[in-house]
Amino acid sequence: MRVDVLLPTYGSPALVREAVLSALAQDHADLRLVLVDDADPDPTTRDWAATLADDRVEVVRNTQNLGVNGNFRRCLELAEAPYLVVMGQDDVMLPGHLSGLVRLLEAHPEAVVAQPGVRAIDAEGRSVRPLADRVKARLGPRHVSLLAGEALAAGLLRGNWTYFPALGWRTEAVRRIGFRPGLEVVLDLALLLDVAREGGGLAFDPAVTFAYRRHAASVSSDAALDGRRFVEERAFFAAEAVAFRTQGWGHAARAARVHLTSRLHAASLLPRAARAGDWTTARTLARHTLA
Repeated sequence: MRVDVLLPTYGSPALVREAVLSALAQDHADLRLVLVDDADPDPTTRDWAATLADDRVEVVRNTQNLGVNGNFRRCLELAEAPYLVVMGQDDVMLPGHLSGLVRLLEAHPEAVVAQPGVRAIDAEGRSVRPLADRVKARLGPRHVSLLAGEALAAGLLRGNWTYFPALGWRTEAVRRIGFRPGLEVVLDLALLLDVAREGGGLAFDPAVTFAYRRHAASVSSDAALDGRRFVEERAFFAAEAVAFRTQGWGHAARAARVHLTSRLHAASLLPRAARAGDWTTARTLARHTLA
């Protein structure tokens, strides 16, 4: 079964090269790799991709910078294969990643999305296990599982234990549901919750086939350090609590209202903001913590 790997790119050409080569080295050879260049003024990645001479590789350049949300939606527009992955430009596919996703989706016809086991790496590619990943490991399933409906939604709202760049999707379903406009940090969680609302399932296999890079130079890290992340999350969880209560999913509504792991994340950053004397960010973090 063919898989489209959509790779949004902007900057970091060395990391993009590592991501691309890890995808092309997969044992699941029936793939199409599309680099979706978000109007990057640096031609380094585009020029390098042209030297690959691999007919599985395409480069699409946006005429203007669309940002995270816009470029992710552009990726869905470009998908053609039955299955797709929207990979992070600084992440690495380990051997057997794509074939494992295909097996999971074929074994579970009711699943819209598949999540493999993931290990975290730092900027230099060394395995790390920071607090965020230890928490994800505790919140997620331990064994091969299929989760759906309110159980899936409530679990993700307690703490999003998935890794979006590692997910495999059924193209038809994810394109129909789509990313919600306006979200930059929680757009992946919103998409998963919308899948759950429709009764779609998530298939999980703990076998580790993906390396997720943890470093400070990311949209979510920048947004967390200046408080923007939690402004978006606060509004998002409040709206989800109302929506799930209206739907009659009480457990999911409560998990959204409490959003405990999000509040603990904000609390963990408060000392750093205070030490830096950034009281505007500190107030944002405190408000979210005590919400």
